[in-house]
Amino acid sequence: MVTPAHRKIIHVDMDAFYASVEQRDNPDLRGKPLAVGGSRQRGVVAAASYEARQYGVYSAMASSIAIRKCPDLIFVKPRFDVYKAVSAQIRAVFAEHTDLIEPLSLDEAYLDVTDATSSERTATQLARVLKERIRQETGLTASAGVSYNKFLAKLASDYNKPDGLYVIKPHQGLDFVAKLAVGQFHGIGRVTAARLNELGIFTGFDLRQQSEAYLTQQFGKVGHHYYCIARAIDERPVTPNRIRKSVGSETTFEQDLTDEPDLLAQLGPLIDDVWSYCERTGIRGRTVTLKVKYGDFQQITRSRTLLSPAGSRAVIEQTITQLLQSVLPVDKGIRLLGVSLSTLQTANATPTGQLRLDL
Repeated sequence: MVTPAHRKIIHVDMDAFYASVEQRDNPDLRGKPLAVGGSRQRGVVAAASYEARQYGVYSAMASSIAIRKCPDLIFVKPRFDVYKAVSAQIRAVFAEHTDLIEPLSLDEAYLDVTDATSSERTATQLARVLKERIRQETGLTASAGVSYNKFLAKLASDYNKPDGLYVIKPHQGLDFVAKLAVGQFHGIGRVTAARLNELGIFTGFDLRQQSEAYLTQQFGKVGHHYYCIARAIDERPVTPNRIRKSVGSETTFEQDLTDEPDLLAQLGPLIDDVWSYCERTGIRGRTVTLKVKYGDFQQITRSRTLLSPAGSRAVIEQTITQLLQSVLPVDKGIRLLGVSLSTLQTANATPTGQLRLDL
């Protein structure tokens, strides 16, 4: 039996994937600040090239803000069919070396290479091989993190981007985590990081000083997860063919919103994100959910379950619009909206107008 400390996990993350594909296929775009997404007033950046990131442009940013930060920003419409094809090439490279592959998205995956390594070839050497093979097959660069669990491997892949390779060995895990700001932990977003800071918890070391009971009291069930990762513990296996339970997108506004037209305009890009995932994966969902977080951080959700999977963007938009009506008018500002699909299954079902309301 392989103990957690003896596992060998690689996390591979493509560098600015969508934007890099566009620059690869169009030499005129190379070296220029590029955003994949819509340039319209209410558009959203799906991906940004490293040249654009130097101006502070990042994915999920409103296009209007991105243009203010970088007036020379070039917008390119996404080509998900191309990204999916390139992703298949990358997965084929992974499959040459291990069957234990857990894709997280088109551009990143975990690989358990414990049984694919030996005294002649370490996990670090295999990561170099994967990076070079990806470059040969696709003309693109990838960053890789190598460690003994998934949490550390993902942190490591972010450490030397782009085209990076970083290794966290078993005896280095605790010290590596201790030095990180809590906001650098994947899975801890801006709001949670701020809450931790309010509690006097700023680094992984600070987090490790807290008891599991205290973290659970403050954060509920996820407190156990925080307790573990502060100690560099993550026993989750790499799971091939991982079944996704839901797909969603959300955004936090710079100013709280109350007017229906403004709220509807912000929902459009979120619906685009969800439907784009459906189109490129062939996955459909029956349950449509609207998430609303108010300025005072009160959060509610409203859901409707269709009799068959949503077969078009229009069905999702219609359902979300009706769900929004159920929370209007608002007597306090809304700071966040989210759209998600659940009860997922593969496509081939047709949409229906008959709905069941779950409020």
